[in-house]
Amino acid sequence: MVTALFKVVLMGDGSVGKTSLRRTYMGEGFKANYMITIGADFAVKKMELSGGHDVSIQIWDLAGQEHFKSVRSTFYRGAQGALAVYSTVERSSYDNIPNWLDECWNNAGKKIPIVLIGNKIDLRDQFKDNPVMQQTLVTTEEGQALAKRIEDRGAHASFLETSAKTGTNVEASFLELAIKILEVGGLR
Repeated sequence: MVTALFKVVLMGDGSVGKTSLRRTYMGEGFKANYMITIGADFAVKKMELSGGHDVSIQIWDLAGQEHFKSVRSTFYRGAQGALAVYSTVERSSYDNIPNWLDECWNNAGKKIPIVLIGNKIDLRDQFKDNPVMQQTLVTTEEGQALAKRIEDRGAHASFLETSAKTGTNVEASFLELAIKILEVGGLR
């Protein structure tokens, strides 16, 4: 059987947990200290989807800082799907997702499938009773609504909440993206 190769990008503001999601997915473990990604980081993992499809996912973990924007543009080319990541404890990262989608779709040349990820649910649960933090928290319902707006823009989209720290829904996020890519004809 032929193994398909899916190029995917992990995109979102700096410090939302993109690298931690990738590391957890790759089985490298969670690291609490924050290290900035310079340009992009890269990993490949094989998976078997139902129906006997063998897939290798080529993951491009893009730097989220604004000053890397010009470098990022080249990494979108040829991408077949994207994980758009925001932090559930940092509203500005959620508010920036439409900008990330525009950057992605403009540079990829088409509206590739998106899995919207609300990461750091472990911290949201920790801060939900803190009145100061409540202003910056993003609810599950807000994430679902944003995924719906992405679909309304003509893209295949779905939504999951994750914790790179605990591993909650990390594997499911990449699996969901692979399924979305297959749905739009990724095995041609």
